[in-house]
Amino acid sequence: VNFHFLKEKNVLCFCAYRYKILSLSLFSFPFLQMFLVALSFAYFAKALSGSYMKSTITQLERRFDIPSYLIGVIDGSFEIGNLLVIAFVSYFGAKLHRPKIIAVGCILMSIGTFIIALPHFIIGRYEYETSVRWVVNSTLNPSPCPVGSPTLSASFPPGCESESNLSMWIYVLLGNVLRGIGETPVQPLGISYIDDFATEENAALYVGCVQTISVVGPVFGYLLGSLCAKIYVDIGFVKMETITITPADARWVGAWWLGYLIAGVITLLSAIPFWFLPRSIPISGPRVPEKCTPEQTSFIKESPLLKHKYPADDHTSFIEMAKDFFPTLRTLLAHPVYLIYLCVTIIQLNSLIGMVTYKPKYIEQHFRQSASKANFLMGVINIPAVALGMFSGGLLMKRLKLNIMGAARFAFGTSLIGYILSLFFFAMSCENAKVAGVTLSYNRYTSLFTACNSDCFCSSSDWDPVCGENGITYVSPCLAGCTTSAGSGKNTVFSNCSCVGVAGNFTASTGQCPQKDDCDRMFPYFLALSVITSFIISLGGTPGYMLLIRCIKPQLKSLALGFHALATRTLAGIPAPIYFGAIIDTTCLKWGQKRCGGIGACRIYNTTAYRIAYLGLTLSLRTISFIICIPGFILLSRQLKKEERSGIHGALTNGGTELEALRKEEFVISNSEQTQHTSDNSTDRQTRL
Repeated sequence: VNFHFLKEKNVLCFCAYRYKILSLSLFSFPFLQMFLVALSFAYFAKALSGSYMKSTITQLERRFDIPSYLIGVIDGSFEIGNLLVIAFVSYFGAKLHRPKIIAVGCILMSIGTFIIALPHFIIGRYEYETSVRWVVNSTLNPSPCPVGSPTLSASFPPGCESESNLSMWIYVLLGNVLRGIGETPVQPLGISYIDDFATEENAALYVGCVQTISVVGPVFGYLLGSLCAKIYVDIGFVKMETITITPADARWVGAWWLGYLIAGVITLLSAIPFWFLPRSIPISGPRVPEKCTPEQTSFIKESPLLKHKYPADDHTSFIEMAKDFFPTLRTLLAHPVYLIYLCVTIIQLNSLIGMVTYKPKYIEQHFRQSASKANFLMGVINIPAVALGMFSGGLLMKRLKLNIMGAARFAFGTSLIGYILSLFFFAMSCENAKVAGVTLSYNRYTSLFTACNSDCFCSSSDWDPVCGENGITYVSPCLAGCTTSAGSGKNTVFSNCSCVGVAGNFTASTGQCPQKDDCDRMFPYFLALSVITSFIISLGGTPGYMLLIRCIKPQLKSLALGFHALATRTLAGIPAPIYFGAIIDTTCLKWGQKRCGGIGACRIYNTTAYRIAYLGLTLSLRTISFIICIPGFILLSRQLKKEERSGIHGALTNGGTELEALRKEEFVISNSEQTQHTSDNSTDRQTRL
């Protein structure tokens, strides 16, 4: 650049301006890093409590005797909380003090988490159906085969009039709603804050780091769920030697409430750093100084970074912001690429949320693993693969310098590869458990009652499984035809079981038969494929998220993020767990019985039907999303070409204007020099004269 036409004060102004920018850059760096750490911790806390909620699904089902679809309602209540306030928080919060709004949200999340654990301290002790008793003298054991005429009575056990367990799950639902309200400002305000005050080349990496931390949170959430699932629900209030069931039993309930107390404390601590962060951070980048005239700074090019930044400290009245809300929302929804992206993510999140919500339960029921082991494997194997994929995706986007189209193709490719690999899950099957009268017939008829137990008046609603010597599980010792028992607690042995053997002198032990040989061989392959597909699919997470930020105008960024979260939570987060749970309920073979009447939690599923329903629904939704991607790529390509043509035209126009300005200034300087030269010649002539 030629500076010969600039006066001395222009150069001084430029130097002072560059010094100011350097000082602002050094000043803003610590605050941005502090915010990044604080936001990462908040993401960790909310992800930990959210994943812990999913790890306690089977525990809540059994504790409150509710089916899977009702658990889906509880799980979706978190998204209902988001739905209530997210659009307004995203829009108005971007113009207010974002760090403090995030802090308030973290406090609300912690309160909601504590409310979820409240029912444990209100309801009584957990009582499960069993014919096994803890007695000191085993000779006093009652016969598991009652003889005589059955006593038909419509009355329920004592205390049913004041039974409160039927409605205690409502506290869990309300606490989850409040947790969803508190989580609302964390994502849209946090990501937009980083994108506003970070350089463009670092924004993708920062977002990738935050998203990675948010995936690390579930690791600890599922590990916490695994630990609590091993502990009996009423630990400290009952003698453990009197408990006749094990964590592998379908009636076992772990200390689900303990993890919510721990998660609530962690979430409360995450709110502290945000109170000490500023509303806005000076942007490190070239800007036109306020006190320099346009002529003095015409040679300073405006940074392209500023084109993507939206000033957060723009003081506007609340009424003006409210009036501008609906026109701005209309402008956002009129963007075709944004709408296609929204539809694709909604459908894919339906698949993802439904799959993740019931994956621990799928491992429990299909591969016959305990809830503790299923949660442990989710935490140490599956979730770390997702975290590594999210981080690698952000790193690859920075290294490859992907533009919008490149990010879209990358996200689509990884999702397609993961889809193809997921098809192999259908081949990884286990046989149904051998349960007499449920999956196997006694004598050619699949019925609980047959000749071998006709002398016993048994209840068909009880679930008190015993394992016979023949390797077959019976629903109860009564239905196995056992007449005597010896021992106590978990060591009880039933004898003279007429249904186990023809002679009638066969025995049975408490609990289901293992029958895990075929599953033990298949389970490692399932875990390996699950890790690979999770890693590949998550590679496109960060590029896909950056596509959402970059495909719309900068001033619509916060609203776009907020409305995207609103739509996905409304149309994916809420319905997906409900209809996934309802479809899973259709595969139930034996329902439990509530203490005061009514159907309780499912005790055993048809594993073949479960696998087809669970995997088929997941992959069908992904197929639909791939079809919608086709018009999305066409519209995105047209948008980029249009912006490219507009950019070239604008550059030519600005270039012509600047060239004309330079010519005018050179002409003025030339005239000034000629005038000065003429004046000097005139003075010389006058002197000579």
